[in-house]
Amino acid sequence: MESTATLGQAKHSHSEPPPGRSKSPVVERVANWSAKYRKSVLAGWLLLVAGAIVIGNVVGTKSVNSYDPGQAGKAERVLARPGVVPRPTETVLIQARAGGQTFAGDPELRLAAAQVVAALHGMPKVAVDIRSPLASAGRGLISRDGRSALVTFNVAGNTNKSQQTVVAAERAVAAVQAKHPDLLVGESGQASISRASNNLVSEDFRRALVTSLPVTLLLLLIVFGALIAAGIPLLLAGTSVVTALSLLAVPSHWLPVSGPSSSIVLLVGMAVGVDYSLFYLRREREERAKGKDGHQALRIATSTSGRAIAVSGITVMISLAGLFMLGIDIFTGLAVGTIMVVGVAVLGSLTALPAALALLGPWVDRGKIPYLGRRRTAAQKSRMWETLVRSVVKRPILAGGAAAIALLAVAAPALGMRLANPFNDLPTNIGVVKNLLATQRAFPGGPAPAEVVVTGPDLAGPAVKNAVTSLQNLAATSASLHAPVISTLLDHNQVLLISVPLAGTGSDATSNRALAVLRDQALARTIGRVHGVSYAVTGNTASVHDFSARLHSRTPLVFLFVLGLAFLLLMTTFGSVTIPLVSIGLNLLSVGAAYGVLTLVFQDGHLHNLLGFTPYGAIVPFFPLFLFVLLFGLSMDYHVFLLSRIREIRSGGSPTLEAITSGIASSAGVVTSAAVIMVSVFSIFATLNIIEFKMFGVGMGTAILIDATVVRGVLLPAAMALLGDRCWYLPRWLTWLPGIRRGQHHAAEAVSHS
Repeated sequence: MESTATLGQAKHSHSEPPPGRSKSPVVERVANWSAKYRKSVLAGWLLLVAGAIVIGNVVGTKSVNSYDPGQAGKAERVLARPGVVPRPTETVLIQARAGGQTFAGDPELRLAAAQVVAALHGMPKVAVDIRSPLASAGRGLISRDGRSALVTFNVAGNTNKSQQTVVAAERAVAAVQAKHPDLLVGESGQASISRASNNLVSEDFRRALVTSLPVTLLLLLIVFGALIAAGIPLLLAGTSVVTALSLLAVPSHWLPVSGPSSSIVLLVGMAVGVDYSLFYLRREREERAKGKDGHQALRIATSTSGRAIAVSGITVMISLAGLFMLGIDIFTGLAVGTIMVVGVAVLGSLTALPAALALLGPWVDRGKIPYLGRRRTAAQKSRMWETLVRSVVKRPILAGGAAAIALLAVAAPALGMRLANPFNDLPTNIGVVKNLLATQRAFPGGPAPAEVVVTGPDLAGPAVKNAVTSLQNLAATSASLHAPVISTLLDHNQVLLISVPLAGTGSDATSNRALAVLRDQALARTIGRVHGVSYAVTGNTASVHDFSARLHSRTPLVFLFVLGLAFLLLMTTFGSVTIPLVSIGLNLLSVGAAYGVLTLVFQDGHLHNLLGFTPYGAIVPFFPLFLFVLLFGLSMDYHVFLLSRIREIRSGGSPTLEAITSGIASSAGVVTSAAVIMVSVFSIFATLNIIEFKMFGVGMGTAILIDATVVRGVLLPAAMALLGDRCWYLPRWLTWLPGIRRGQHHAAEAVSHS
């Protein structure tokens, strides 16, 4: 059995503390303490996981509304007040499948409409406010070409249960469809689309969980060649994800933490949890293979990989914190969830992981896989990467220039990137989506009208009624606004909701111009002239417009925040102003290349058949910024790990060029393994149903792959070779920063001025 001596008892076996430091770094002291009290630390980690699960179940997850910024958000908050929440609207499209007569002249179309209306009237607890194209008040429910008709209704009962209530209406409509195979009788609407979307998100979450675990385990078995070693990263990542997802129940009571947020938290948690433990475990095994005892190996792994994990994790969390500056609810909830899971993963990597390794000792290599176990036990330099890097540092301008030009070419399509929400982000082969698209074609602007929320006194009075009539007349003759304009009084006549269909698809330039006409002209000439009332416009087009406007105005602030804090953190970590500039520049280049791939795939439609989506000629507006924030943090994993190894070798007396070559070659195995696992985990998103998930998977997978190959193998060594010892340059007036080795600084400064 191993001695219970602490890591600190073996501290002189590796190297002396750097000049100017009287004690070990915090990370090393934490690991020292964790190894000494290994059983207590592991018990505490398990109690943390169990406690998080209990807290999550006791507190319960609450569904908090996510409001858009601007005028749309103002209207949404009024509609969310108790007693105001409008009932979800559903539409039933009745249309001949192959042209045919007009609705007025086709008895079968009229019969189908009558049967739908009768079926809905027979379910008063399901459908209310039924409007029929057969009635005299059905103006606007027959298409302009006369070949399609709509039956509209509101879902009855509790609005929070509308997704369950609408199922009965869908069954009734399906029964009418079965009687008329030559017609299209299809339902779509707020409740039915939301139900389909939530079902798909839940299915995607389960698929991501079920797929990511075995894929990650298989890759870890290949990396380590031993069952116990492979299981440790998976256990750390899994417990980190469970803890974070359980604790998300607490902020879910005041922040919007939706199903998509949980899926992203799951994948990010798995990726960083496996990466961090992989870095740590591979270094510990490497040192043991060199002849170090367990305590020495663990101490070296802590002072090198452990420190890199801490810096990487802080960088990721800083990047994600930039999302708070947007002031957009959905980003705030997403940032909280991802920061939480990264923080838990870092905590586990710096406490539970060294405790587990100290407890297991040589047992970590038990359960070896035939043909893999012997070869994978010791980490060795990669001859392939060593050869590549040596050739790069000999001709840095040629190699680095070629790689930079290649990445710039890949990034070039991003210059034509267009940002817009899809009319529908669900697969088009789903029945309710087919009905929605058919309704959109027959009634442009109808499925997603603008919603004017009016507040003020005497909303049922003649002045407001006359204003609404004027708005209806204006819409009937306008090229931007369409009929029917429907008004509904809510909350005992305290709120008036006016539905105004807009021209266009709901997300194109035509719809945005129509929105401007409604807000700035139509409403100003009608509702705006009524004394004492105020109004705000929401709806799909308005919310996207206001969301994009806020995103556009705040994005520069997010970039400055993320890049500025990352620069300060890396400067403090490496004692250099050059290294942060190089790292930031290379990360931006890999992000730009990912943008280019996204544009080619999702905007231009390349590979859409393979990935199973319908391109709509744009990228989701929030995605580029979110991708930048997350990628900038995660890609720093490799940079910090590699740069730490290079600095470690250089501090041992090796010249800078040799340190670059040796550092990258000796780290190639672990970085490649980590990148393969992370790319595999993120690529799972590309197989999911929701188009935003597909974008996430392709964008993240592409950027990580580029960062771990072209950037790490060519651009980073080329840039460092060109700079030489200037890589470690720090102005004299910054030597007060914590962790700066003064002697090393002066040497580097002397070289930089030579």
